[in-house]
Amino acid sequence: MSKLVPQEVIENNIFLIRGRRVMIDRDLAKLYRVETKYLNRQVRRNIDRFPNEFMFRLSVNEKKELVTKCHRFNMLKHSTSLPYAFTEYGVLMLANVIKGAIAIKMSVAIVRVFVRLREMAVIHADIRIKVETMEKKYDHQFRVVFQAIRRLLEPPLAKPKPRIGFHP
Repeated sequence: MSKLVPQEVIENNIFLIRGRRVMIDRDLAKLYRVETKYLNRQVRRNIDRFPNEFMFRLSVNEKKELVTKCHRFNMLKHSTSLPYAFTEYGVLMLANVIKGAIAIKMSVAIVRVFVRLREMAVIHADIRIKVETMEKKYDHQFRVVFQAIRRLLEPPLAKPKPRIGFHP
């Protein structure tokens, strides 16, 4: 299965939108080796299999943000249609809708990546809890060490984006 596509490629196609890890229909179609319109047609034909927890359409603002972040979505910039975003369960359901051995193997590989990302998040939370319990247990002499560890565990702050264009 790893011969189809490396895990890093799948990981780079996963975005965090609306607080969920999702993949965009165009990326999935490329991984499944089908056209995007075929993938979306199969989804529309089997729409009962894709509730809101499995799939949703991006809003106009979400689409603009996606195009801004990733250059591979530049073709969406002037498109009138909004792309679909599939969660882990939606990707799994796509294997039932899109027929073929490649689709099944790719779905399994994608779900494995989603599971690995979830496990990493749990491990990260466990480390944070252990550091907090150790901090309560030991003296204040290690305060600086615990503060440094806590800063490492926090997600990086979003840097303010510089304004583009002429500034009077």
